[in-house]
Amino acid sequence: MEPVVLPHTIRGAGPHGVLALHGWFGDRASFEPLLAHADGERFTYAAPDQRGYGDARGIEGGYTTAEVAADALALADHLGWTTFSVVGHSMGGKVAQNIVALAPERVRAIVGVSPVPAAGAGLDSDAWALFRGAVDDPSARRAIINLTTGDRLPAVWLEAMVATSLARSTTAAFAAYLEDWAGTDFHESVKGSPVPALAVAGAHDPALSPDVMRATWMEWFPNARLCVLQDAGHYAMDETPLALLAAVEDFLASAGAAG
Repeated sequence: MEPVVLPHTIRGAGPHGVLALHGWFGDRASFEPLLAHADGERFTYAAPDQRGYGDARGIEGGYTTAEVAADALALADHLGWTTFSVVGHSMGGKVAQNIVALAPERVRAIVGVSPVPAAGAGLDSDAWALFRGAVDDPSARRAIINLTTGDRLPAVWLEAMVATSLARSTTAAFAAYLEDWAGTDFHESVKGSPVPALAVAGAHDPALSPDVMRATWMEWFPNARLCVLQDAGHYAMDETPLALLAAVEDFLASAGAAG
């Protein structure tokens, strides 16, 4: 399918454009805890809903990270951004790497917040069963969110996350994206890329842990840095939004990416 300009939120009016790409359980509202305090004088953030999610639930597609990357490039074109940076959470982190593979000359820097590696998630058979079960079973969604945040967060928050994911994504999109982000491998397309890259990992995330980031992002991107948030799991935007925002914007500036 042809790329489309996805529904999106714009925050800030700074000279440095930043695409903010949500994860499997979220939509563009996932970034609100960050964007509420973002530096709008230095940055302009654009947070789209991916096909099958949020206000893009009616936009059909193949529901792959490569397709999202192409749509993200179409959004950047729509906004007049010749170059830009990308912040992606989880599945959105894999999209960020896909954008580097598709258009490396346009990417000033990338930030992955608990990003799925370009090589896939490396799920074993039990994990595949749990994640595939989450397509139709809300209790499996809750179990995944609880597991990846270290079994330490309030039940009300867990239930709200599940309710949001059910309300803001279609079953078809949710199922298809899983097969792509967990299973596809294009890491050879980004290996050795000089794009400045920051991997942010939560200390309480056993799935996309700091060790996973060291074995993937830190190996593939020569100009990579690793930030470990000690008080976060997989959902740092909710768990430690200000610490995450500081890490993101400090990195963009120190990487020479904040023009």
